[in-house]
Amino acid sequence: MKASVFVALCGLSCLHWSLCQASSVRYCDQQAELSASQQDTLFRFAGIIKAELETSGQRVALIARSGLDLRWLGARYSHAGISLKASPNGAWSVRQLYYACDEQKPRIFDQGMSGFLLGTDNPSVGYVSVVLLPTNEAASLERTALDNRQTLRLLGSAYSANAYAFSARYQNCNQWMLEMLAVAWGDLADMDGLRLEAQQWLRDKRYLPTVFEIGFRPLMWLTNLIPWLHNDDHPDADISRKIYRVSMPASIESFVSETVPGATRIEFCHADGRVVIRRGWQQIGEGCKPEEQDTVVRLDP
Repeated sequence: MKASVFVALCGLSCLHWSLCQASSVRYCDQQAELSASQQDTLFRFAGIIKAELETSGQRVALIARSGLDLRWLGARYSHAGISLKASPNGAWSVRQLYYACDEQKPRIFDQGMSGFLLGTDNPSVGYVSVVLLPTNEAASLERTALDNRQTLRLLGSAYSANAYAFSARYQNCNQWMLEMLAVAWGDLADMDGLRLEAQQWLRDKRYLPTVFEIGFRPLMWLTNLIPWLHNDDHPDADISRKIYRVSMPASIESFVSETVPGATRIEFCHADGRVVIRRGWQQIGEGCKPEEQDTVVRLDP
């Protein structure tokens, strides 16, 4: 996927959407204030997703959600994590990286499905993408994701929303999850330089990050004003061409669909009192409008 405006970057949208709900921590986002009815809708939406995960027979899933409305840039999903049935935080909680703005450092956070969905700037329409994996890949990812030492080993020390996908200087939310996949499926040894080893494995597997075409150099200078945006990890050639190559949910899903035979996808959306469920790699149309192959569930009380 390509975008022409810099504000599409995953972590820049952190200005507007929430990565987690916790009264003890303040985040960069300004989450929309939800009415009781809107909260109820999102809770019901979360319940439908969890029920689908339960009936799948799986124990782990890749999950991405819409947050900031990026439709005008052609991007539906901005934030991804790993949903785990055996999560110590509760079944199907999402293990993810978030940026703690007060501390100005990245953290790993386990969040229940409802909280994961509440981090949206548009409670009226929302999308969630779930990727289920074959037995071997699922088992290895579950072991890796539940290993606290390993997950922290892959946590970068410095966060950058527009982190270059093949550098260990910084890391963004989606890059952490991608490197988890590399360690799990590449059977990489726990050693110094593990992140670089994971990135080399991804290169060897021909992973292609999302390309953001800036097209206007002064926009790139904005990185000097925002503490979670940087240029100094990107190749000089990319900077000269005014592009960033960044890991986003769309590029991760494309990689999995092309390299993991048997991986399947379920997309969910809610709007106008209904949930639409689609199985397959083709996205649901804008406005959460069902087609003949989709399942529709009413959200009426």
